[in-house]
Amino acid sequence: MYELVVERHFSAAHFLPDYPGPCSRLHGHNFIVRAYVRGERLDARGMLVDFGVLKKALLEILEELDHYPLNELPAFATQNPTTENIARWIAETLCAQELGGAYVYKVEVWETPGQAATYYPLPQAG
Repeated sequence: MYELVVERHFSAAHFLPDYPGPCSRLHGHNFIVRAYVRGERLDARGMLVDFGVLKKALLEILEELDHYPLNELPAFATQNPTTENIARWIAETLCAQELGGAYVYKVEVWETPGQAATYYPLPQAG
């Protein structure tokens, strides 16, 4: 089994309605996102998936979040933009991308250097 990881970042603001503390007010983070993919077979070049392909796919997803108030985005219209929900949304969106023989194993979203949420998408059928 092979595993690759790429890391990118984005900056955004959010607030958590009904949260009993300061996070109920609008505030921002410089989020760090790590996407992990796994697979058993390498291609003819000896790669699970080209790092460039993986980085581009993740960057395109993060551009939808970067420098936006997350509460106003359609992705979070019916749920709080918690770090947990952000990790899930990124992972599920990345799962829809063509990554050769690799599959998304997990996505970590760090909202500060000391705290993160991780989402493990369910394996895709097929």
